[in-house]
Amino acid sequence: MQFLITHGSMARTRALRLQRWQLVLGALGLAALLMATSGAVYHFVFLKAAREGWPLVSPLVRLMVRDEVATRERFMRNNLDAMAQRVGEMQAKLVKLEAMGERVSGLAGMKADELKPLQRAGVITAPTAPPPSSTAAGRGGPYVPAVTPSLEQLQALVSGLDEAADVHTDLFTYFESRLQESLLNALLIPSARPVVGPVGSGFGFRADPFNGRAALHTGLDFPAESGTPILAAAGGIVVANEWHAAYGHLLEIDHGNGLVTRYAHCSSIDVSLGALVKRGQVVAKVGSSGRSTGAHLHFEVLVHGVPQDPARFLAGNAPPRSEAAARQTRQ
Repeated sequence: MQFLITHGSMARTRALRLQRWQLVLGALGLAALLMATSGAVYHFVFLKAAREGWPLVSPLVRLMVRDEVATRERFMRNNLDAMAQRVGEMQAKLVKLEAMGERVSGLAGMKADELKPLQRAGVITAPTAPPPSSTAAGRGGPYVPAVTPSLEQLQALVSGLDEAADVHTDLFTYFESRLQESLLNALLIPSARPVVGPVGSGFGFRADPFNGRAALHTGLDFPAESGTPILAAAGGIVVANEWHAAYGHLLEIDHGNGLVTRYAHCSSIDVSLGALVKRGQVVAKVGSSGRSTGAHLHFEVLVHGVPQDPARFLAGNAPPRSEAAARQTRQ
């Protein structure tokens, strides 16, 4: 594009040539200048008019600001409603956790008095109105919805829920440790059957198989073929691995708290003195050593050295007794 520039006092005419890119740059510069000018006018004119209350301009600016503020308030109110709903759901979940904690504490063998020092104030819950009853008196009045809690109130509720969640986490960790302790204690109780099969002769008075006189049988007899594996009824430490004139090859396992199990008439013993054994581990083989009329396991449970009825410890894990054995025990 070419521009001709002439001047009255000059005889010559000057020519100005502009390229396309120069025109584009010029247009962009002019647009930037106009935008800067409009921004300056808005800042210095409209804002000043709003502050000083100029006629015509001030109401227009106030209307624009009012719409913007209303939009922001509506957005904030919607967000607060959503946050309040989420807080309510979290409160309901914490109430369920609290109820679950009470049940788990019962399984862990803990009493309510033991939990009081570990608990703090309950979680704040939103009050709920009782359901209307068909027999209740007449009710009415205008509907006035509940006021949405403020942001500060929601932040306080969330902070309280976070602290309550930490308390419940600590409580469940404590419950877990108590349950683990109960499980370990259960593993030390001789409640597993030492031999698979029925019980032959039970605990109590019976006719002695050698002389026929009444005598106390201090354990349970498990008839089985010679060489049948004998399993540890519970975890413990081997405290005896010896020969006894009456018991033959004798194995004793100490389970702690004065509780000892005795395995007699073995054909062989597979664990050494002082060994640590676990529940269900093979510790010996069935035999007929010592004072015995045939291959079987004589199993005893002693508490502080006093023989106890092993059936009380085996409970539901004890095999059924045969009719002949039951008659023999009653004799």
